[in-house]
Amino acid sequence: MTDQQEIYGLLETRLRVLTWNIWWRYGPWERRRPAIAATLAEIDADVIALQEVWSDEATNLAAELAAELGYHHVFASGMDREGFGFGNALLSRWPIARSESTMLHESGEGRLAVFAEVDGPRGPMPVFSTHLNWKYEHSHIRQRQVTDLANFIDGMGSKTFPPILCGDFNADPASEEMRMLTGLTTCPVEGLFFHDAWGVAGGEGPGYTWDNVNPYARARFEPSRRIDYILVGDPKARGAGHVVDCRVTGNDPIDGVWPSDHHAVTAELRY
Repeated sequence: MTDQQEIYGLLETRLRVLTWNIWWRYGPWERRRPAIAATLAEIDADVIALQEVWSDEATNLAAELAAELGYHHVFASGMDREGFGFGNALLSRWPIARSESTMLHESGEGRLAVFAEVDGPRGPMPVFSTHLNWKYEHSHIRQRQVTDLANFIDGMGSKTFPPILCGDFNADPASEEMRMLTGLTTCPVEGLFFHDAWGVAGGEGPGYTWDNVNPYARARFEPSRRIDYILVGDPKARGAGHVVDCRVTGNDPIDGVWPSDHHAVTAELRY
């Protein structure tokens, strides 16, 4: 029997992507900060999407982490809190050819999406980092934000690699807003849909990223849920973008400190 690699010339090289809500400056911030950096260094992802990134007049956390890792970065803030910016970022092992950001449907939370075209060694890839409204009852707002997001992604398109959409969506997989993105109901942009990396190649267990095993999450008295995602568009030629592995990461304390109230998600894609 001839295997698929012989027939289709499947890509066997990999791209490692991580997404993580790093909880702004909440909690024991000064102790969490080195735990975040150590976790990112250990996972060693090629592309990193971060949410709840702080900034001030001099710098932002994404710039600091990128400098420590030797990465490139882009950052955008959607609002100010207590004198600090609150936004999303993308970090990349490789140069960023272009970048852009857009505000999503406004409801007082300053939600936005950040785009970067990563100039990787085997061709460019479009990557997005976003963060949607957080309240349970805000599904109707998140649906409007998803519509804005889909239109933004459609405008940034790529012919050789599918879009990679990462973030904290504050929504369960069965929610209408996630179904809009994964093609299980009407898509905001016809033909634009995504595969949920955990759904394709997740390990055992529920894949919770808001998990009551984490004391910061447990203190909120909310149920454990899977609300952070790596979503990837339909694979391109030779399986480019096909998800081959997905894991919950950033889910252990370092030196007795949990890095964030969220766990991270790491996926490997054909690239």
